[in-house]
Amino acid sequence: MKFERNGRSEESLIDIYKELITPRLIEEKMLILLRQGKISKWFSGIGQEAISVGAALCLTPSEYILPMHRNLGVFTSRKVPLDRLFGQFQGKASGYTKGRDRSFHFGTQDHNIIGMISHLGPQLGVADGIALADLIRKNKKVTLVFSGDGGTSQGDFHEAVNVASVWNLPVVFVIENNGYGLSTPSNQQFNFDSFIVKGPAYGIEAISVDGNNILEVMNELEKVCISIRATPRPVIFEARTFRMRGHEEASGTKYVPKELMDHWAKKDPIMNYESFLIESGVDPSIIKNIRAEINAAINAATKKSFDEEKIASTLDLELADVYAPFQQEIKIPETTKREIRFVDAISEGIKQSLERYPELIFLGQDIAEYGGVFKISEGFLERFESDRIRNTPLCESAIVGATLGLSIAGMKALMEMQFADFVTCGFNQIINNLAKSYYRWSQSADVVIRMPTGAGVGAGPFHSQSNEAWFFHTPGLKIVYPSNPEEAKGLLCAAIEDPNPYLFFEHKYLYRSLSGPVSEAYYTIEIGKARVVQEGSALTIVTYGMGVHWALDVAKEIQNIEILDLRTLLPWDKETVAASVKKTNRVMVLHEDCITGGIGAEIAAWIGGNCFEDLDAPVFREGSLDTPVPFAAALEQAFLPNSRLLNRIKSLLNY
Repeated sequence: MKFERNGRSEESLIDIYKELITPRLIEEKMLILLRQGKISKWFSGIGQEAISVGAALCLTPSEYILPMHRNLGVFTSRKVPLDRLFGQFQGKASGYTKGRDRSFHFGTQDHNIIGMISHLGPQLGVADGIALADLIRKNKKVTLVFSGDGGTSQGDFHEAVNVASVWNLPVVFVIENNGYGLSTPSNQQFNFDSFIVKGPAYGIEAISVDGNNILEVMNELEKVCISIRATPRPVIFEARTFRMRGHEEASGTKYVPKELMDHWAKKDPIMNYESFLIESGVDPSIIKNIRAEINAAINAATKKSFDEEKIASTLDLELADVYAPFQQEIKIPETTKREIRFVDAISEGIKQSLERYPELIFLGQDIAEYGGVFKISEGFLERFESDRIRNTPLCESAIVGATLGLSIAGMKALMEMQFADFVTCGFNQIINNLAKSYYRWSQSADVVIRMPTGAGVGAGPFHSQSNEAWFFHTPGLKIVYPSNPEEAKGLLCAAIEDPNPYLFFEHKYLYRSLSGPVSEAYYTIEIGKARVVQEGSALTIVTYGMGVHWALDVAKEIQNIEILDLRTLLPWDKETVAASVKKTNRVMVLHEDCITGGIGAEIAAWIGGNCFEDLDAPVFREGSLDTPVPFAAALEQAFLPNSRLLNRIKSLLNY
């Protein structure tokens, strides 16, 4: 192994050694603790330290780095306190996730490190978002994100690299090519020898280095980072290396041929760099003393973390940390109103929010010149900077990840999911990144995803689904579903104000078919508060969205019905529902979604469990058929619940 000093002084070489040996010594300690049963799991980076340390040393402290399982050297080189790091490994309160996640599944804004989740690929899109914030602000910075060679098989890798290429984002995609994805060898993951071939496919540069040679990693990566800061663009940086231990310790390495293990053992990054230092004239006693000092610090930090009391769970704290703290201040709408369409109310809410929040970025497919498929953003490019109204490739997962990256960088993000049905392509990012971010490591996800939804327009199975129930089960998300133009604008503005992640459902049928009085000035409506649409005493219909209009139609034939519009589905207004049940004693829960597993099931169960003594009849539910949404008008009409609603209400009243 040949080491090129590139003019580095002996002092600098020794400093690099201190950073390089630290993660190895920590690992040796952790493996002992694992065998003793004092920690539960360990993902070893032994043999790969030069990549993590080299990458961290090439970035400035203010530049973000997004590591993975085997990147302990990133955390130590960024000077994360060892006692807190070890507390994290043990699930202690001093750890960065308060015992809620393990190992390196955390981030810290103090050190500009954004940790991974177990799904491997989503952090790549997050890196795009952070880099986009730097590009918009004209910061001369690099964002660096890690992937294993196995992780590049995921669609997230393709999406993130493609987006970075299209937008010329200043991102370095470091691929640790260590030969295996758990036990699957590279030739069963991809059909090429080097990731250099990936660069031209995306129209970007790709570089490959010996990932076990700390100076080669640094010499090449320093040049890349300096160049990207001057001319923002993405680069693929392959580091060839080998994992000397199992994917995690329990899995072992029996699947690795002995000769391959022996070959890479000779390329150990620590052993070879130590030999280079001694050959360069460094006194071996210096190396010995460095090891002793670091081991002493490790032992002291280990003792401190073990001496810390075991974490205790408190219901109040656990529930309080599901959402980032936010106290909504309602901005009352003007009394002077004019009639506008639902679609125009949405458009106006976005425009006024963009004016109110200069760091709000609006992203989505076809939203710029074209104005979006529903023309909600028509004319936005003429009114706002092009950086803020951003067309995206067909990469839902990467773009949802980018919204989190923008939030991490201190911006707000509004994303248009072209149709709510397409959210499946970004599902993992929403469920496992946006929703859990604050609970896991106190990072708010200041993101609103607009979801054009619903049937009744002859759009068939893939453009008509009501999928709000998919997310209703996920703590950390907020879900809003307005039924009229005034609330569409006020609730959207309120959602954008809140630093928590929102799914904002907009019924497509209402876009141009419904008009109503809306204040022209900016205003907000209370999140989590239902509205009594119509008072009555014979029966309560609890509903939202299109269901409000179906209920109003039925109320023309049956008198004395009380109609509640939930407006916010998560969190939903239990107090207003309970008060109405106490008043009418009969309840119908109505929604457009399929009946089985819909939100109505939870609401009905809650009413049954908490308002039983106020009921004179069972809680009825009505929803769409348990089929996909059909295309033909007659089939779609039979699918939707409004044709069955009147008879169901009569049955409930006669019970």
